[in-house]
Amino acid sequence: MDRIFLTALATEAVIGIFDREREIRQRVVIDLEMLVDLRRAAATDSIAHTLNYRSVAKRVLAFVEASRFHLVETLAEQIARLVVTEFGLEEVQVTLHKPGAIRHSQDVGVIIRRRRADYADA
Repeated sequence: MDRIFLTALATEAVIGIFDREREIRQRVVIDLEMLVDLRRAAATDSIAHTLNYRSVAKRVLAFVEASRFHLVETLAEQIARLVVTEFGLEEVQVTLHKPGAIRHSQDVGVIIRRRRADYADA
């Protein structure tokens, strides 16, 4: 299967478990790797036959900016659910970075991979 990726999609969100984290917006950086069959798009040279990554980026940014989760795990899961269900993907890998969250560390985060079957209820 082919892949479309978005790397270092950066924004700010309310994310964290501590009281001070609930009062501020923190930088989060998102990498997406989306499984898509690109053969038809390549053959037709038409955006109508591919995943519009600009639309994905705009939707994910709007979702993250409006979110208020405690855990990066939850935010990553909800991003995966959104991308798979709203854009009809078979599979997505979400890497969610929370740079600066740990003193003396450049970055911390999670990487999850979800399939359409994981959201059969959606």
